[in-house]
Amino acid sequence: MDIPLAERLRPNKLDEFVGQENLVGRGKPIRRMLETGNIHSMIFWGPPGSGKTTLARLIAHYTKALFVPFSAVTSGVAEVRKMISEADQRKKFFQQNTILFIDEIHRFNKAQQDAFLPAVEQGVITLIGATTENPGFEVNAPLISRSHVYVLSALSDDDIVTIAKRATARYKKITFEPDALKHIVKHANGDARTAINAIELAASISKTITLKVAEEALQRKAVFYDKKGDFHYDTISAFIKSMRGSQPDATLHYLARMIKSGEDPLFIARRMVIFASEDVGNAQPTALVLTTACMQAVHMVGMPEASLILAQTATYLATAKKSIASTMGISEALSDIDEERLDPIPLHLRNPANKVMKKLGYGKGHVRYPWLEEKNSSAKIEQEYLPDNLKGKKYYHPDWK
Repeated sequence: MDIPLAERLRPNKLDEFVGQENLVGRGKPIRRMLETGNIHSMIFWGPPGSGKTTLARLIAHYTKALFVPFSAVTSGVAEVRKMISEADQRKKFFQQNTILFIDEIHRFNKAQQDAFLPAVEQGVITLIGATTENPGFEVNAPLISRSHVYVLSALSDDDIVTIAKRATARYKKITFEPDALKHIVKHANGDARTAINAIELAASISKTITLKVAEEALQRKAVFYDKKGDFHYDTISAFIKSMRGSQPDATLHYLARMIKSGEDPLFIARRMVIFASEDVGNAQPTALVLTTACMQAVHMVGMPEASLILAQTATYLATAKKSIASTMGISEALSDIDEERLDPIPLHLRNPANKVMKKLGYGKGHVRYPWLEEKNSSAKIEQEYLPDNLKGKKYYHPDWK
């Protein structure tokens, strides 16, 4: 069976590794670790195709450790214990260390993750986990505390160009036109594996790789979006901040990212309902009505047509007048509930539900419609509604934009 191109291109030297200069550059953590030989357990957190597996293999190569890949999908606690036992024997009798590499470590359940702890603590294995999701959420705290977390970034277009050139060099009899390579680099979206696989597929289609062939090999832009992880929260955050900043074009961009990535349209609609009150408020009260109708319409219509409803509502919110008067008002009022003493409610505001309450003064002297009394008598009605310790307090400032 032919070895995949991505596997054949894995570097054997650290200087051949592309990207992540903050980790492997001169004087940087992983390079220093390899130079000193002081290897510790670690977790690589980054998007697909950023070099997590390649870096783990390089560490094993430099330290002459046995590289043992482990599957979170097919292996249980029994397999974990067997592997640890073999690693222990290997270290005792052959003085060889074991690097246990777990791709997508967040897929391991708590029992599986806990099974590694004693072996990590005792130095029986060096654990290298790779994940596309925030390990702070998905990996057990004890395992995190015994590991160094290194963050890998998506590769730059220049990095992808370097990798693409190495890949095309493997095909001596195939011509890659410049426009085709530019298309692959652009639409790899920082994912080396996507670029390499596209080049390999294109080479299997034609001897001359034109833009059309590249488009066929690379069906669409590689959008990485994790509905449970940071990319999910980062994108919805950018969407909301773009609406708040009155930027409809950026708003549509981030909305398109979410739609393309299969985000739940009702989640987007609910966030817009919240935004309508939190950020638009009484500057344009119809925003809340429109966003509520949007959520109902999205639910009834469904995708893909619901994308039109989301786009209409999102651009309406982005271009609407903004007011945080209500938001700031309730925030300050809630703060006073926590920080200030709760003085009694003024007697005239209390409900005189029975004779005893009436006798105690509940409801006494209360003017139900002060605006009407003032209109009829032309006299100013002075009536305090706040408790004594908060008299004169202002929470709502209509001009607070």
